[in-house]
Amino acid sequence: MRHTPATSLNPLPLAGLRVVEFTHMVMGPTCGMVLADMGAEVIKVEPIEGDRTRHLLGAGAGFFPMFNRNKKSIAIDLHQPEGAAVARKLAASADVVAENFKPGTMGKYGLDYAALSQHNARLIYVSHKGFLPGPYENRPALDEVVQMMGGLAYMTGRPGDPLRAGTSVNDIMGGMFGAIGALGALLQRSITGRGQEVQSALFENNVFLVGQHMLQYAVTGQAAAPMPARISPWAVYDVFTVKDGEQIFLAAVSDAQWASFCDALGLADLKADPRYGSNNDRVRERPTLIPLLRERLAARSAAELTAILQAHELPYAPIRKPEELYDDAHLLATGGLADITLPDGERAGETVKTTLLPFTLDGQRLGVRSNPPRLGSHTRELLAGLGFAAEQIESLLAQAAVA
Repeated sequence: MRHTPATSLNPLPLAGLRVVEFTHMVMGPTCGMVLADMGAEVIKVEPIEGDRTRHLLGAGAGFFPMFNRNKKSIAIDLHQPEGAAVARKLAASADVVAENFKPGTMGKYGLDYAALSQHNARLIYVSHKGFLPGPYENRPALDEVVQMMGGLAYMTGRPGDPLRAGTSVNDIMGGMFGAIGALGALLQRSITGRGQEVQSALFENNVFLVGQHMLQYAVTGQAAAPMPARISPWAVYDVFTVKDGEQIFLAAVSDAQWASFCDALGLADLKADPRYGSNNDRVRERPTLIPLLRERLAARSAAELTAILQAHELPYAPIRKPEELYDDAHLLATGGLADITLPDGERAGETVKTTLLPFTLDGQRLGVRSNPPRLGSHTRELLAGLGFAAEQIESLLAQAAVA
């Protein structure tokens, strides 16, 4: 069902859509964030103690503020009958319900698709799982688990040293695919009037990511080597350590780029050498060419190389750490970062910058309309909107069925 769109000269595409998410960690919250950034009213249902990513340490410290902006929060104890009844009533008001709990969990509370769709045939229900239905569906799954079993860690690490990718790639992309499925289902609902269940899974997402390597084997009969040991299709496509130990990635992926690379860096002898005449020649000679280039470039600074390669429109990249991106000139100039206020932890109330979705609509980035919510900060507002009287709300709060 539709709700009154937010008043705006340029309403966001999902304004008026209500999404209720029973999610935690990264995968489910990513789906909700994508829909929220595009204008949906996204209601995050949390346990009474809150989503535990609010208080994770180390590599998990950024999870909650990253993936829960533009949402409302209501805390509900699903273990109490009164709490589960509130959750069902809230879900009944939704256009989209999203969840990422293990199979069977939502059914225990009457919050699965089969139960909810009986009362709302227009409902779109997005399930985020470790595996799509099949032999693996009840196995516990984490991003790292599926990276190991799905070939990604093998491809990322050096031979004999599998290594997970440096971010939550399957969780984030799995949530994105959940959102893409929801958008497709919404379009179909506008034609048929009926909703449907959408499923997205970590393992299948990971297999999609390594599909190019599977097809490499199918096409050539040669197994893909881990990326650090692969036979590159381009001779100059590597990280170089230069003056003062700085590192920079340099590439020349065509014969024209190789000629320009040699001209720019004063490598006329290499340009004229017939051993390096074509890209395939250079690939065959890579064991001698790359050490030679490393020696020639070692005394130059990264800044000098950057200026030269930029002037000649050649590919290059400094090797940056994530925290250095806060000072990136392009991100700052294009509005790729936005302020949020932290809701939890020792720095609660402080303003920091977060990253936005990497696309524009009508030339505009989709920004932060509301900060990541404090736990239960919208509970009273949402219950009142569902028709609960003030005394009922206070009774639920007193029972700790909601918070």
